[in-house]
Amino acid sequence: MTYLRRAIKYFIQTCLLLAIILGILMLSGMVSKDITVAFTHGWTSVWWILAIFAVMALVYPFFGYQKRKIRVIGDPAQARDGIVEALKIRGYVLESEADGGLKFHLSAPLNRAFRFWEDTITLTPVLEGWEAEGLSRDLVRVVSSIEHYFRNHGQD
Repeated sequence: MTYLRRAIKYFIQTCLLLAIILGILMLSGMVSKDITVAFTHGWTSVWWILAIFAVMALVYPFFGYQKRKIRVIGDPAQARDGIVEALKIRGYVLESEADGGLKFHLSAPLNRAFRFWEDTITLTPVLEGWEAEGLSRDLVRVVSSIEHYFRNHGQD
């Protein structure tokens, strides 16, 4: 279900981006306001573009979201405060805690809206430390931020 929700949101996001760009071009007079003139094959071209966006949206969640291990030595309960602090520095706030796991989201409403509220980072305690799951481009920064925090505070 999460996969499908992410794919639909990505499809909507890319369609909105195309609509905004085309709207600006049409309003500025750079492109005809008539779809049959603006596109070579008229509405057929629009349907093909939407089909391509749909395929991209179905593939994107495979590559856009991932899991990564974070090596933090010690008791997860003791590491919790350090993780919350490290993510606070990156602009995340603690959303919820369940079964030792932590769930964060961006604190800035505009950043959340640009990501269609798919900005959640979930941290789960595992044997070697923690496992982080979320948007790939954010996950890289979050993992390095947590590891950097613990390295500088002498707990790693």
